[in-house]
Amino acid sequence: MSEEAAAEAAILAVIVPVTAFQQNCTVLWCPQTMMGAVVDPGGDLDRILAAAGEHKVEIEKILITHGHIDHAGNAAELAERLGVPIEGPHREDAFWIDMLSEQGEQFGLEGARPFEPARWLDHGDSVAFGNVTLAVLHCPGHTPGHVVFHHADAKLAIVGDVLFQGSIGRTDFPRGDHAALIHSITKLLWPLGGDTAFVPGHGQMSNFAAERESNPFVSDAALEASAN
Repeated sequence: MSEEAAAEAAILAVIVPVTAFQQNCTVLWCPQTMMGAVVDPGGDLDRILAAAGEHKVEIEKILITHGHIDHAGNAAELAERLGVPIEGPHREDAFWIDMLSEQGEQFGLEGARPFEPARWLDHGDSVAFGNVTLAVLHCPGHTPGHVVFHHADAKLAIVGDVLFQGSIGRTDFPRGDHAALIHSITKLLWPLGGDTAFVPGHGQMSNFAAERESNPFVSDAALEASAN
């Protein structure tokens, strides 16, 4: 992308897969100010910081979609390294964040420890960095406190483990709720528009129209069949 195109863009992003779970950490930034945010720094902080440095992004804050180890495990360490605040997730995920040390031991991920975010996020809140503002949607189901970040002008959503290309988030973890997850996807994500692209917590990007067409769990046809 040329400098002129970047300056006109509403938001820029680079995905950095981290940890053995290949979780999609995302570096987002404002092309006008080059101030940015890291979403879900689960691990491999040197790789995340290298990606930010390559694009000359100054990290202003850390955003967390939910409290699972591969998404939030290294948030405390990154916040300390950079001297920046953590925002998110929703307070209902506090119990997951409190267990980050135990999760790290269980899955062999180093450096994981609990934190208290500067802000717990609620549905309808917004988060900002540079000249960019993202809307916050509380989308429970995978975890009770899961949030999604949405930029309307860019038609981009960071959805964590709510939705994937061809799949949906697991609901067999403590306080998972399949019905709540389906509600979050169909009543909160679909209304954002089919042309909205999304970064999932794992795997390739997609858009909501494609998932409504072919996702075996939440396509329009699949949901109609399950209702009959």
